[in-house]
Amino acid sequence: MRKKKAPKRYVQPDPKFNDVMITQFVNRLMYEGKKSVAYGVFYGALDLVGERTKESGLDIWKKAIQNVGPSVEVKTRRIGGANFQIPTEVRGERKVSVAMKWLIQYSRDRNGRSMADKLASEIVAASKGEGGAFKKKEDTHKMAEANKAFAHFKF
Repeated sequence: MRKKKAPKRYVQPDPKFNDVMITQFVNRLMYEGKKSVAYGVFYGALDLVGERTKESGLDIWKKAIQNVGPSVEVKTRRIGGANFQIPTEVRGERKVSVAMKWLIQYSRDRNGRSMADKLASEIVAASKGEGGAFKKKEDTHKMAEANKAFAHFKF
């Protein structure tokens, strides 16, 4: 590494729940800088989750983030002319970041009327241990398990 490490940027907490994690999620959700639209989609999805589960939408969303976050992932490393998939532990911040990315990605791929509806469906499914985002976590863990033999190449 030639240059110094980039400083960590912190975001403001969201206006409704005063939570920084929600702002990070909304920042990943928004298109073309339309943050108010993204907040509307997210809060609408939380309301739908609350209606469907008869519990707090925020609690279900946090549970979904916890369920989807991978604990192990594979990283490619070139050793002696061959590429190896090396399983590595995922640190806390990356676990949450990847979970948010997968939730948004698989909710966009769903069939539904509005983005809020699709996001709500994916959040409910992820909190129960189902859905595309949870399946992606399972696949990531299987890949790491299959490549456990190369764990001694860790950097």
